[in-house]
Amino acid sequence: MVISAISPTVDALPQTSPLLSVETAQRQQLRQPGTIVNESGSLGKNQIVFSVDRATHRPIIRIEDRVTHEVILQLPAEYLLRLATDIHSDSARVTSLSADM
Repeated sequence: MVISAISPTVDALPQTSPLLSVETAQRQQLRQPGTIVNESGSLGKNQIVFSVDRATHRPIIRIEDRVTHEVILQLPAEYLLRLATDIHSDSARVTSLSADM
């Protein structure tokens, strides 16, 4: 009996999609201005944080306490993000119901 070694081929290795690369570049562009402002110390004991909401994919800007990470200000506000998610969910449900009729 002959047993050959199994070696991964190039096709078996995970590939990074172009979309993933673009998202990574966009995240880096989003973080860079925040890093510059935070390193300048112009916000005192606070820091600015740029992120993207996972549910709505909308950019979020937060001012946080550097030590406690308590959110001082967030744009758009949390309730607006939840509202956008709820509206999107309701819209998808209505579309689904009308398609069933």
